[in-house]
Amino acid sequence: MGEGATAAEGPDFSLGVAVADMADGAVLPGRVGAEPALLIRRGDEFFAIGALCTHYQGPLAEGLVVGDTIRCPWHHACFSLRDGSALRAPALDPIPCWRTERRGDRLLTTGKVDPTRRERASVPPTLGRVVVIGGGAAGLAAAHELREAGYSGSLILVSADAAAPYDRPNLSKDYLAGAAPEEWLPLRPRDYYENRRIELLLATRVRAIDPGARLVCLEHGEPLRYDALLLATGAEPLRLQIPGAERAHVHYLRSLADSRAIIAAAAQASRVAVIGASFIGLEAAAALRERGLEVHVVAPDATPMQKTLGEDIGRLVRAVHEAHGVVFHLGETVASIGADHVALASGTTIGADLVVVGVGVRPLSTLAEEAGLAMDRGVLVDEYLETSASGVFAAGDIARWPDRRSGERIRIEHFVTAERQGQTAARNILGAKQRFEAPPFFWSRHYDMTISYVGHARAWDRVEIAGSVEKKDCVVTYFCRDHRMAVATIGRDLANLHAEVEFEESTGG
Repeated sequence: MGEGATAAEGPDFSLGVAVADMADGAVLPGRVGAEPALLIRRGDEFFAIGALCTHYQGPLAEGLVVGDTIRCPWHHACFSLRDGSALRAPALDPIPCWRTERRGDRLLTTGKVDPTRRERASVPPTLGRVVVIGGGAAGLAAAHELREAGYSGSLILVSADAAAPYDRPNLSKDYLAGAAPEEWLPLRPRDYYENRRIELLLATRVRAIDPGARLVCLEHGEPLRYDALLLATGAEPLRLQIPGAERAHVHYLRSLADSRAIIAAAAQASRVAVIGASFIGLEAAAALRERGLEVHVVAPDATPMQKTLGEDIGRLVRAVHEAHGVVFHLGETVASIGADHVALASGTTIGADLVVVGVGVRPLSTLAEEAGLAMDRGVLVDEYLETSASGVFAAGDIARWPDRRSGERIRIEHFVTAERQGQTAARNILGAKQRFEAPPFFWSRHYDMTISYVGHARAWDRVEIAGSVEKKDCVVTYFCRDHRMAVATIGRDLANLHAEVEFEESTGG
């Protein structure tokens, strides 16, 4: 949609536009005054909305209209056509939306719609205070949704991080590469928390939770009583257990502080060894190449990202990185780390004055386990994201939930999934009884190539490829026993959106 034109090039809808020949489902780029806008026809209704996603300014004209919503092609944010409200992460802010009026064969806009006038939830009378533990994607999205849905009671967000919630995916992408300034990272400005009356407790650790007494016990300070609790503690990097792993030039990448430390170290380094060919490891490799460092990647895998994306995309990822000068040492493990090198188990030595480790993460679920909540390689939750303890919910990297599509319980470590679970948990704290059924979605960028992935394929027995992987123009579909489990796309964002909708329809989500 919208191919060949930017939204600002079209007509000014405030002055009126002829719509008699506008087909059902058509999207017309234009503007309202100076603001880029889209005019969309659905049956006999016409909608005028802003043209840019409020997440990363993605072009909504290239997205997908589903019912009375529109989805961004870049990262699958979803907005209402009726009032512009952000319905689904990663966007949290509304897009502009204008009232329309048809006069004969012409249609014009007559003023902006206020998205804050949407219907509010009926807050349970027993809900006096909500405590959220975790200042990441799930925690912030939950706090935001609680206020958006009309909850006005006490709301406390407790985070062990010293920084207010930030855009974690950027830490291994543009920010690490030096292309994005730090002021772009906060998910919300600091005055947002004061204005929304969200009490933000940063650099604050929780010692224990007591579901029976409904208390959160802090390491320092008085316990916090709660009526509903959301656990969104996230994950921590797996640490190497080899000689030299504790050296000062060995870094992990999870937090803003970690990314800052790697940037500072990169300014004094010339050669970096990235241990692990994971998404984080390879995105870090790309970012550090863009900073001009010599980069070597060491991993036991035969092909990068093979376990998630398969051989074909894995080989392309390797080729793209090699074209930018990255050297791979695959089928290898690191035996030790020296002051200026890493030694591989094969006997090879690689010069390195900076080491970045990306070998996976594990859920930070100790609080839940010690509180006696049901566990299984994470915190077990039901379809509403509630744990085995009444009034205690879990979302994000720690939550293992029943996936109706695969019939299995799954735990996903993706930013967008964490945000969407936070939103669903917040609605259920308010009594919505809404099942979490959103298909997992993530994106990974390597230089000028972005891979989008929707669904979840823990394993597959067949792969179908449409288009050309080598030309970075493809749809790769993963099947298990003839059931389509996941779809990865390169250069075909709209196909990824269509796959997301089809997955939702197959589960009723």
